[in-house]
Amino acid sequence: MTVKPQDLFNASLGSASFFANVALDGFERIAALNLSAGRSFVEASFANTQALLGATDVKSFVELQKDLAAPTLEQGVAYGRNVIAITTETKDKIAKEIEAKVAEANAQVSALVEKALASAPAGSEVAVAAVKTAIKTANEAYEGLNKAVKQVAEATEASVSAATEATLKAANLAPVKAAPKAKKAA
Repeated sequence: MTVKPQDLFNASLGSASFFANVALDGFERIAALNLSAGRSFVEASFANTQALLGATDVKSFVELQKDLAAPTLEQGVAYGRNVIAITTETKDKIAKEIEAKVAEANAQVSALVEKALASAPAGSEVAVAAVKTAIKTANEAYEGLNKAVKQVAEATEASVSAATEATLKAANLAPVKAAPKAKKAA
């Protein structure tokens, strides 16, 4: 099996193009989200200011302020969730492609090693076993690292979700569960 420089260049160019497109797609989605959030913020700010200017006394002003704060907090939480969703999706696409490329490279290396080892001179069984063990160990290390990275990502997502729920609960914005119905006295 011979590898031509042109083949390596084409493979590298294809991978670079994929990664650039995925990253740019994620960036474009974040930018659109930011523009939308900015537009909503400006519109809500003017509407809220108009509403606050219409308050007739301090009590109504304070109540109105509380009423206006809830949707703003909800919008901020929704924005955060959208950012997390976009970045997670982008990360997953890149990770899937990297896994595929690593599996492809492992298969090619294994095929080259098997071919080379098949023509190894007699008495080199120890060296052949050592090479196979090294490849197996490297693959296991990669799988372990990949598993650890996925666990960290899942833990981070869970922490962000828990923090979001705690924020909503602290602000009394969490969805309220329906109270159990009282039994009628007979």
